[in-house]
Amino acid sequence: MALAARMDGTIINADAMQCYRELRVLTARPSQADEAAVPHALYGVRAAAEPANAAWWRDAALEVLARTKNPILCGGSGMYLSALLNGIAEIPDIRPLARAEARTLLASIGPEAMHRELLELDPGTAEKLHPTDSQRIARAWEVWRSTGRGLAWWQKQPAAPLQGWDARMILLDPPRPDLREAIVGRFGAMLAAGAVEEVRALLALRLDPDLPLLRAHGVPELGAYLKGEISLAEATAKAVQVTSQYTKRQATWFRHQKLVGNSALHIIHARIDDSTQFSESFLTNLVNFISASG
Repeated sequence: MALAARMDGTIINADAMQCYRELRVLTARPSQADEAAVPHALYGVRAAAEPANAAWWRDAALEVLARTKNPILCGGSGMYLSALLNGIAEIPDIRPLARAEARTLLASIGPEAMHRELLELDPGTAEKLHPTDSQRIARAWEVWRSTGRGLAWWQKQPAAPLQGWDARMILLDPPRPDLREAIVGRFGAMLAAGAVEEVRALLALRLDPDLPLLRAHGVPELGAYLKGEISLAEATAKAVQVTSQYTKRQATWFRHQKLVGNSALHIIHARIDDSTQFSESFLTNLVNFISASG
């Protein structure tokens, strides 16, 4: 927000879960006051029943870029950022019969058995999928049945990178103990701000449990608490654990990705606390880095 105010920029959401409108608190979406203070885009724009993906987000982000002078993409969904900056494979339209077959098979034999079959038919894709990830398994199945090619094959096809923009990447990579402490503190703040009530309202919609938002960090854990299966303390501990595990995988992914050409990357290893985040010198250094020509 400080960068956007200084640079007359627009903050564009690049977090897969913050695209949805039902969980403002649990996905740490900007508050209404934040959104009113500086321009924001692509926050809370989809219903939980409408699953988002990298292709949809890329198209939506490109529309925002077309009318934005200084876009500031903010969020850690690496596949979304890669899709925008590096391009994404154009997969042919899925045939309705293939989609229906995938859904029927998933319902009849379950994701793990379907995953085993996919390993025989499209091992390159199946090996990258968790055996219980029903949504991605079904997606891989319908792509293979529709096109005769596996999803992994399509993803390797040449794609057009983003044109007309010079990206400057800023990676926040604080020490692990500090990050763990921050995750614990943030989840406690979420609980105090009404996260349990949010999850209660989401579950009351009786949506498909395989939808992305139903698997957002904290939803399965607080859902189990609401069903009386575990205590709130246990739910909190599990949510903190899965979030910590995710941030570790996330950090590893970003360190090994080449997101766009040879664009400059600025890594901040220090903990970003209030005194650092809003210091004038810190902000000026970031502005200078962003403004520097490649």
